[in-house]
Amino acid sequence: MRSQRILSIAFTRLPTDRIHRTRWGRSWIADGISDTHPDAPPVVVTGMVKNAMRILALDERARARGIRKGQSLSDARALVPGLDCHESDPAADQALLLDIAGWCERYTPLVALGSASLPADGTTVAGDHGLFMDITGCAHLMGGEEGLVADLESRLRAQGFHVRLCLADTPGAAWAMARHGSTRIIPPGGHGDAISPLNLAGLRLSPDLVALLGRVGFKTIGCIVNLPRAPLAARFGAALLQRLDQALGRETEAISPIMPVAELSTERRFADPVTHHDEVSHVIGALARAIVEPLERRELGIRRCRIRLFRADGHVAALEVQTARPLRDPDMVRRLFAERIAGLHEELDAGFGFDLIRLDVLHADPFEAGQSDMVAGAQSGAGHDALVDRLGARLGPERVQRFVSADTHVPERSFGREPVARLEERAGFRPTLRMRGNGTNAARAPRPYTDAEPLATRPLLLFDRPELLSTIAEVPDGPPLRFRWRGVSYQVARAEGPERIACEWWRDGRGARTRDYFRVEDSQGYRFWMFRHGLYGRETSEPAWYMHGLFA
Repeated sequence: MRSQRILSIAFTRLPTDRIHRTRWGRSWIADGISDTHPDAPPVVVTGMVKNAMRILALDERARARGIRKGQSLSDARALVPGLDCHESDPAADQALLLDIAGWCERYTPLVALGSASLPADGTTVAGDHGLFMDITGCAHLMGGEEGLVADLESRLRAQGFHVRLCLADTPGAAWAMARHGSTRIIPPGGHGDAISPLNLAGLRLSPDLVALLGRVGFKTIGCIVNLPRAPLAARFGAALLQRLDQALGRETEAISPIMPVAELSTERRFADPVTHHDEVSHVIGALARAIVEPLERRELGIRRCRIRLFRADGHVAALEVQTARPLRDPDMVRRLFAERIAGLHEELDAGFGFDLIRLDVLHADPFEAGQSDMVAGAQSGAGHDALVDRLGARLGPERVQRFVSADTHVPERSFGREPVARLEERAGFRPTLRMRGNGTNAARAPRPYTDAEPLATRPLLLFDRPELLSTIAEVPDGPPLRFRWRGVSYQVARAEGPERIACEWWRDGRGARTRDYFRVEDSQGYRFWMFRHGLYGRETSEPAWYMHGLFA
């Protein structure tokens, strides 16, 4: 059985690297603008700690001038009057770390934040910036573990980051060695001996706990490995033993990937990055053709897929398309992404070129072969679905919508809108476009209209809001004889009803009134749909009348 291999990346100066990248560009280290540049003032990041402004991060130039982390800002300025101070911005640091994590997915989809799991008491290392990468089974793609670690380190340094890396069998051992040791790759099974000489802070313990252990003579991890566990837990808490067991592999520690892993994925790497849109479109088509065979084996079709374009300078662009039905046509996938790129507000920036392009199948549904048209040679409904897919790719899948019936008997609420290419049914809606009333008091959803039934008893034109009108009726609860609407008087020739619709008290409150709907035809043949609002004598003494729709 292949052992798990976890790579830990420690960004030792992420806050100051972010500032330098903003000032001098992403490749500031590769361009020779290092921390020792004579024109670069020392940079520190400050924050409020215990009611005092203190140094939270600093670059190498500031460290060489005698400034240390945790020092007060006033003392630091006494040493270096020209200190370049920046206020701490944890949100910006976290956003940058997430961007780096997205870029690291070029090596493996299993990328997690460095604080992926915590002990029960929540102890962790404040101010630490790092990532975990599960590269089990991935190293051979980069020429082995040495090749992968070297490639990753060189690329991150070229992007302007100071990093320390370690590859080990457990996240805990890799984390400890990356921050408190010098070994880059711990051989399988050798993590226990490798981390024994390291400081106890390598177990991701709180500084207070590390200080407490130091006062009783425990300085390194090896000091506590073989000690009796019960006294250690009683004196220092269970979190110490949990972190120790995780580092030594006695207890399993799972890392949680930042992004969900795709069902299927295929990619292509380039020695010479591609820059032209035509080349990108050609590669997307080739990747779509490569994914067809795995889809056929699983009897699936693409419903939602994503193309990820990894730029040589570290930027990652991601584009998604969604289909109205399961799809296996690689040319159609290529055209959908072409529409998606054309629908962007700005052109796809290739920068120095894309050196890796990956196609991920994010959602797939069972694929059923359809009956082809013997004359046109196309499947029934394919034209409609292709139009929906193209519009969704250009405008966004959420903007291509259809009307559906809702589970309510109130007319103005009896329909809603939803994306045509939705991936799952939403509760409360079903795709029924035509409906009719049931003519009862029960609060039930309208039944679908079928050709075997009489003509629809609901009007084709329904007003957004019912309009008040005045009527004359023989009895208070009878149909109208004459009414006046929008300044015009109408003489009623025929009337059908009432169709009583009870209120939805769970939405409108218990004081809401019942509606009695009538289908009315005037002396000139025009047909109207109106209702009396409120039951006479029970809900109101003066029920009002409203016009709600017109029949064609």
